[in-house]
Amino acid sequence: QAQFVESGGDLVQPGGSLTLSCAGAGSSVSAESMTWHRQAPGKAREWIATLCPGGATFYADSVKGRFAVSRNEDKNTVYLQLHDLPPEDTATYYCQRHGATTWGQGTQVTVLS
Repeated sequence: QAQFVESGGDLVQPGGSLTLSCAGAGSSVSAESMTWHRQAPGKAREWIATLCPGGATFYADSVKGRFAVSRNEDKNTVYLQLHDLPPEDTATYYCQRHGATTWGQGTQVTVLS
């Protein structure tokens, strides 16, 4: 049973943009900090962004200036905007509350090369 469900991943051209969504199913997206991670094939899961309840955001150096995390509390949904995508951003993207140890299915982003 997933607490958050990711969607919005797609196949895109280099330099393109996507908006990923993370819908709360069994949990609130505003109760504590929400994170985005990603995992490329054959690589470890990598933290890329955090959104705190008060609105502060933090980003990994690899995505800083290109990605933006936000939330809509009425829709109980967190978003991740991805811009200027290079092929290196190809990965499965996951959302989860800070400190959680379980993961959902994620959503696949593929940047063509």
